[in-house]
This record gives sequence, C-alpha cells and structure tokens, in this order.
Amino acid sequence: MGPHPAVAAIRLAVRRVLHDVLTDHTTDHTTTDEPLVLVACSGGADSMALASALAFETRKLPVRAGGITVDHGLQDGSDTRATEVAGRMTALGLTPVEAVTVTVGREGGPEAAARDARYAALDAAAERHGAAAILLGHTRDDQAETVLLGLARGSGIRSLSGMAAVSGAAGRYRRPFLQLDRQTIRKACIAQELAVWDDPHNSDPAYTRSRLRHEGLPALEKALGKGVVEALARTAQLSRDDADALDTWAADAETAVRDEAGALECAKLFGLPPAVRRRVLRRAVIAEGAPAGSLFARHIEEVDRLITGWRGQGAINLPGRVEARRQGGRLVIRQG
Repeated sequence: MGPHPAVAAIRLAVRRVLHDVLTDHTTDHTTTDEPLVLVACSGGADSMALASALAFETRKLPVRAGGITVDHGLQDGSDTRATEVAGRMTALGLTPVEAVTVTVGREGGPEAAARDARYAALDAAAERHGAAAILLGHTRDDQAETVLLGLARGSGIRSLSGMAAVSGAAGRYRRPFLQLDRQTIRKACIAQELAVWDDPHNSDPAYTRSRLRHEGLPALEKALGKGVVEALARTAQLSRDDADALDTWAADAETAVRDEAGALECAKLFGLPPAVRRRVLRRAVIAEGAPAGSLFARHIEEVDRLITGWRGQGAINLPGRVEARRQGGRLVIRQG
C-alpha cells in the first residue's frame, strides 16, 4: 500500500526540485561533493511537511539534507520553541541542523522587518554551510495572498507575479509547494503524525496578511465562489511571464537610450513604451544605490514625470540618498 495521496504529492514536489538542484550541481565543475539542501523550518505545518519530504527523498538521492530554524525573538518562549523545532528536524534525520536567533528591526513595518531578518539569517546559513539550495514551504494559498497584497498596494505587474518558484542569488531559494494548497499540506502532516506548531501571529488581526487570510480571502470566495485561490495563483504565473518579458525588453533598450558617455537621453526615453521606460528608470536608479526593496511605484512615477511631464521641476529625492534630475536633455541619477 502506497503513501497517503497528500504525502505522495508533497514528496513528488520535493523530488522534482531536488532533481533540478542535482542538474544544476552537475554543471558546476568546481566541486564533486554531494550538494547540501537546507529546509527553512518554523515548525508550522507547511515547513514540517517540507522537512519530512526532504528527509525522505534524500535517502534515495546523492543529496545531503539539513535544516535551519530562525528565532525572531518576538514571542515569549520562542527560544525554547526553536530548540524543539531543531530537535524535530534532527529526529527526521536532517544534518546539519541549526537554530539561529535574529534581531528584528522596525524598518518597513513588523512583517517586512521580520522577513528581512529571516532571509538575512538564511543567506548567512547557506554561506556558512555551503548549501546549494534552501527550500521554503510557501503554498498556493500563500501565493494568492501575495498577489492580493500586491494588488492592494498598486505595485504593478511584477508585484502581481507573486513569489517565484526559484529566486535569490544563483537560484538559492526553491519553493516546491507553490502548486499545492494548504489543505493538502495539512493532510500530509496528519497522515504522517507530524507534530506541528501553529504560530499565533498567523491568526493575529494586527497583521495584514493574517486579516487577508482569515477575512479577505474567505469574503472573496463567498462573493465569487470557490476557485479564487487557484485563479490568483494562475494570475501570478501569467504576470510573471509578462514581467520577465518586459524586463528583458528593458535591459535590451537601456543601451539604446544612452549617449556615448553613458548618460540617459530624455528624448529617447520618451519614445519607449511606458512599461519599458519605467523599468529602464528603475534599473538605473537601483544601479546608483537605491535599495530595491524601498523603491516603490510612486518613486518611479515621479522620475518618469521628468521625462513625460517636464515643467522645469527640481530633483527627485529617492531612497538610498539617490536623486534624479533633468539636465540639458539628459536624466542625471546619482547618489548625493
């Protein structure tokens, strides 16, 4: 008798990602060691199911499997819980296993600050252990929430594309569960009798994503019928395909709109389609030192008005102490 259908589904998803990691690894001629894949595990259902599937699949593949849990220090007893989660991963057969404590700042709000601290810790762990990849337990439901949050912020098509299946430096982050719903993951945990921890922050209405999960999406499904999550996830993929194509177009166009000295020419920028022009501007601003995570659509719209609505306005101040001004028919962007 085979495994429970939900268990089979999560194992298949992880197996496919591990084969991709192995393919990438065999083309890297700098090492002959078996690649190490880490799972980022909070102890919740999604990440525990992921840890279990990783442990199971790597028994049959030339891949080493380890785990990282991050203690954000935002709740009483979080250090004890991190130790327990690390113990559960060790019991699954993962090694190395590490519990990392981080300090969460305030920039961008509590959710963004926690996310930034978490990813910084995961990046550091990957470097420390020489990991080829880190697996994240984001599901199709998480993808739908991300799309809705992007839509609410008015952040454009790139934001609507949600989370990529592969992201980060050299494709470090892999998300095997983006095509699986949260219910399937829960069923897999129950079938395997995995102990899971439900983070109270996930049901705390103080957090935007929590309100969206427990109030917003159910209201949409009640008004529009079932299938909203699947439709939003499909929107994410279509948006990502479009955004990737536009990004490629912008990268090719950037050289054509610069003069011999490398300065951006306003007249040539004006001739580009708006979606391409704004991507060229965003690339140029980031290249001069503006943090990508702090650069919003409204910033680029202000810079774009130097091209399309020029009335002698002054410099535009941007994140990272970068400024943009129009000068002699050129767009000058520099860190001041």
